[in-house]
Amino acid sequence: MSSENSEIVSRAREWLGTPYRHQSATKGSGCDCLGLIVGIWRELFGDHKFELPPYSRNWRDQSHAAQLRALADRHLMLLEKADLKSGQVVLLRMHTGLPAKHCAIVTEPNRFIHAQERVGVVEVPISNWWRRRIVAQFEFPERT
Repeated sequence: MSSENSEIVSRAREWLGTPYRHQSATKGSGCDCLGLIVGIWRELFGDHKFELPPYSRNWRDQSHAAQLRALADRHLMLLEKADLKSGQVVLLRMHTGLPAKHCAIVTEPNRFIHAQERVGVVEVPISNWWRRRIVAQFEFPERT
């Protein structure tokens, strides 16, 4: 694992236990899945104007369907789908035919950290159920 990927995993683990709060991005206080990614982005690259767009917590609501992918495309580097590696960000769709509306940070090839409603930020195994829902893999850009 590269030192940058190791740092991303280390920073993500510092968010464990943060309560779930929709459209928030504050370690220890509250975040949702996108807030976790945004919070780590801010820790790595500074607090530039990375605003959370409006979106629904309902993964079936398609009114903001393209928001998550658009943010990932703008701020992260798209990877070819391959074996999962520590430090990667994965986008997930919760049901076939619906857009990706969930994201997580891979900590090991078979584990990731995500923010889960009613649970908060947790590290969990990437079961086959989760693996089937991965639609894209990204990595944070290199810092200059």
